[in-house]
Amino acid sequence: MSESRFLPLATYTELPPEVMQRRVDDFEAQLQRRRSVRQFSHRPVPRSIIEKCLLAAGTAPSGANQQPWHFVAISDPAIKARIRTAAEAAEREFYERRAPQEWKDALKPLGTDEHKPYLETAPWLIAVFLQRYSRQADGRKVKHYYTDESVGIALGLLIAAVHTAGLVSLTHTPSPMGFLCDILGRPKDLERPYMLLVVGYPDPQASVPDIQRKPLAAIAEFLPPA
Repeated sequence: MSESRFLPLATYTELPPEVMQRRVDDFEAQLQRRRSVRQFSHRPVPRSIIEKCLLAAGTAPSGANQQPWHFVAISDPAIKARIRTAAEAAEREFYERRAPQEWKDALKPLGTDEHKPYLETAPWLIAVFLQRYSRQADGRKVKHYYTDESVGIALGLLIAAVHTAGLVSLTHTPSPMGFLCDILGRPKDLERPYMLLVVGYPDPQASVPDIQRKPLAAIAEFLPPA
């Protein structure tokens, strides 16, 4: 077993309380403007922007620092078309045969169905893979731990980074998603698809459902109360 090695914490910078408050106020206000978008513009987004978003996602904490995620960023029109075809087939079968009525009723206010034109319209698709195992240089298969939690945190940071950059996104989870391994050449014995994030500029005529977020009192509590 390798020995633990520690370094001084050199990356932390303490801020005055008023600066902290201003920064968190600005960040919260920016994320309050975040909406899931299903109507995207064809406008290109520089690869350098996506690279920085992925680097931000890669700062997420993970179980035993195993960093059990892999991102595939897709701008190739042919690959996006293949993903759309496979996703719509999976969604069609889901809506027609497997989706319980309760779930259909929950989705109705959002206007979702099996048609996914944004998978081709948006300039970028980011396929997020959860690595259940890694393969070492000697061929050994090493199990990863707390993978769902770790990848979920990384995805949250990715979405925040995308919106901080001035773009919009949509989380898409076709059921099942195994076709992503086939199309993108990912190892099924080590990974499973976790999420497909659609990224780009909103269409000028984009609209979103008239829905509200829960207030702070509904999502959190403080002990002791104020």
